Amino acid sequence: MLVTVERDGNVAVVTMNRPEAMNALSSALREELAKAMVAVDADDSIHAVVLTGAGQRAFTAGLDLKELGTQGLGAANAETPQANPVKAIEQCRKPVIGAINGVAITGGFEVAVACDILIASENARFADTHARVGIMPGWGLSQKLSRLIGISRAKELSLSGNFLDAQTACAWGLVNRVVAAEELLPAAKKLAADIASADPGIIQAYKRLIDDGYAVPFGEAMALEHRTSSARNAKVNKAEVEARRTAVMERGRAQQG
Repeated sequence: MLVTVERDGNVAVVTMNRPEAMNALSSALREELAKAMVAVDADDSIHAVVLTGAGQRAFTAGLDLKELGTQGLGAANAETPQANPVKAIEQCRKPVIGAINGVAITGGFEVAVACDILIASENARFADTHARVGIMPGWGLSQKLSRLIGISRAKELSLSGNFLDAQTACAWGLVNRVVAAEELLPAAKKLAADIASADPGIIQAYKRLIDDGYAVPFGEAMALEHRTSSARNAKVNKAEVEARRTAVMERGRAQQG
């Protein structure tokens, strides 16, 4: 199987499984990834997702260049989830944590930044080589990267094609944290389990509110929050909120001690 899905409680671990080809995004892998993300999205018992690559060499090295040599560059501008892995990830309403276990190059970089949260192993490296190979990104990297790390840093990476190491990626705000290679999946699954322990309906709604607000100017985003908050909070059961508040305090004390 080119994409595997494993369950750990309410967490699904989705793995791109072509380690011999650095998990390159062949058309078959992209189609399987889309099916996997549809499946985990439809499964109400799954509350959070970890996305990673098999092995330690690569998260994914991007589009399969050998395949592109015979099929052309159409995949670079594909819009369907079956052909565009970024769309496949974005169609999932559950939070997706990218566990970056090795290199994430060009299209693989685009797949990484499609995730909601990134945790990197010490082996992780990122590179945007679009300019080096003479093509333009079509899955969103030219716009997302500058919003994540700042326009000057984004230009440095994208115009040079240089690799960015994990620690610098963390310092620049691209990844949330860097861990030892053997700790990567446990750390990603632990965070996913923390997220999965909250009410899945509010988690999905909150994720959508953050994403929808980030896509519009700040004033519109604030108005969006007010509309969404007013509509949802009007239906809140006060007793349920108090019970959850108590649970949050108990959880905080347990984590502290």
